[in-house]
Amino acid sequence: MTAPLIEDHALLSDQRTAALVTREGDVDWLCMPRFDADALLCALLGDASHGHWSLRIADGEVLARRYLPGTMVLETTWRSPTGTAVVTEFLPLDPTGGDGATTLAGDVEDRSDLVRSVTCTDGEVEVVQELLLRFEYGQVVPWVRRGEDRDGRGALIAVAGGDAVCLHGPALQADGRAHRGRHRLSADESADWALTWYPSWREVPAAPQVAAALAETTRHWSHWLGQVRVEEEYAEPVARSLLVLRALTHRRTGGIVAAPTTSLPEDFGGVRNWDYRFCWLRDAALSLEALLAHGHVEAASSWRDWLLRAIAGDPERLQIMYSLTGDRNLPERELPHLPGYEDSVPVRIGNGAAAQYQADVVGEVMIALERMREAGLEETRWSWPLQKALVRYTARRIDTPDQGIWEMRGEPAFFTHGRVMVWATFDRAVRAVQEHGLPADAEELAEWERLRDRVREEVLARGVGADGAFVQTYGSTEVDASLLQIPHTGFLPADDPRMLATVARMEQDLRTEDGLILRYRTQGQDGLPGDEHPFLVCCFWLVEQYAASGRRDEAAQLMERLLASANDLHLLAEEYDGTAGRMAGNFPQAFSHLGLIRAVDALTRAAG
Repeated sequence: MTAPLIEDHALLSDQRTAALVTREGDVDWLCMPRFDADALLCALLGDASHGHWSLRIADGEVLARRYLPGTMVLETTWRSPTGTAVVTEFLPLDPTGGDGATTLAGDVEDRSDLVRSVTCTDGEVEVVQELLLRFEYGQVVPWVRRGEDRDGRGALIAVAGGDAVCLHGPALQADGRAHRGRHRLSADESADWALTWYPSWREVPAAPQVAAALAETTRHWSHWLGQVRVEEEYAEPVARSLLVLRALTHRRTGGIVAAPTTSLPEDFGGVRNWDYRFCWLRDAALSLEALLAHGHVEAASSWRDWLLRAIAGDPERLQIMYSLTGDRNLPERELPHLPGYEDSVPVRIGNGAAAQYQADVVGEVMIALERMREAGLEETRWSWPLQKALVRYTARRIDTPDQGIWEMRGEPAFFTHGRVMVWATFDRAVRAVQEHGLPADAEELAEWERLRDRVREEVLARGVGADGAFVQTYGSTEVDASLLQIPHTGFLPADDPRMLATVARMEQDLRTEDGLILRYRTQGQDGLPGDEHPFLVCCFWLVEQYAASGRRDEAAQLMERLLASANDLHLLAEEYDGTAGRMAGNFPQAFSHLGLIRAVDALTRAAG
């Protein structure tokens, strides 16, 4: 079985978890009820025996697929020799369609649903399905039986430990350890199937009210998105990127996951396979800047509350990432029973980088919190004390080397980008007092100013090489695409000679034949075998840099190239292999989509 391309997938989300479904109708990745829960459909990292749910039209071909405008509801049009059909797939935001009378108290929180609805639009079609459930990332065969839900309706029920799922809809039949079905539909006939997760000790939940849940889910997504005010050629990619950021935001906790997948490789067949189903402070802070720039202030408020809960009363133990609920313990382990995507092993869950010190993180958080103030979000009783605690945390580590933005697994170093972000930490604290009137005593403010000025002098003395370009780490001669973030902090303008020299070095050392750029050259500081492909957010940062430094034509050309690397649904992975013309890394990636939004905003500013 040949693995589908990463970009062959669509994303479905209910803002608590996500599913990936291929163009040909195979759900090969599904974790319920949370993004970081154990997968119960895991063929993406193995094969069909590790769990999948295929639904297709017999002898059919896919004519088109799209999201319903302004939503995360997927619509796929099929044609067969005997007729045509439309498949509508979504994760309901409220499976009851808002009708609380149909549920038990708390039921909406104790379930998660994947709905697949088929309507024959012409002639006659046959719906062909195969469902193979395997809990705990394909390791556990559940106990499967036919039974009834709490309304007395028949359902297929599968239980494994504390997890259970039930399937409502026209019955599938047991065939070995899988369940299969073939169902004929004539013109204007429809059939719905819904796979529902619930705690195994609870009563089997009722089937979703599909029409009402679809209407409610569609209304919610489109209402949240609102009107996207950018140039028409960028309107759909920006709208989709905003929706992806929303889709990766947990609707109850406010945590933002970096991606809904684990171990999709940065190097096909290699070891660069990581679990991204967690909340990086950096990624979330940058995502919020993009959301704030387009009027979505409520996301910032909920994330700030999440941040306060995660850090709690112990900022001295600040981590670079947390779970969706703010938990700290994210042990990294390998799953040797899975062969990996295209034989890329090990497959990892958890992330050991949570224990790293990365000096840039607080700076990105402080910049995002300043953006919130500028957007009119008032400080709470605890939000400013939290920021002061983060500044003290940075001050105590001001002379500590770190692992850098890219989570290097080599020896710690003084990364120039990280040192600029240390400067930004103190700079934003000073500005909060001087420009926004937040309280600090004179001695405290003077210390922040002193440390800010000291770090700036240090960066300009030690972070610039003999050729006038910024370097990856103090004392090295390597360049790093993270340095494109320097103008974003306000440390220097994009047309400063040192930035122009840095870009020239990137074009020389990091640009690939197809015009995209790598994060860095992987030898040396990286600490891992193998290589990787151009990192899409870095390419979008280069668009920003070009636009802000007078190279508008080159910015537009690179933007066009990047938009062409997205799939037909405007979704982006972490990296892009320009030689093979395919995506690499976890998918879809918040970093890539926030980069797209910022790049479009930069092009708009450059055009006046």
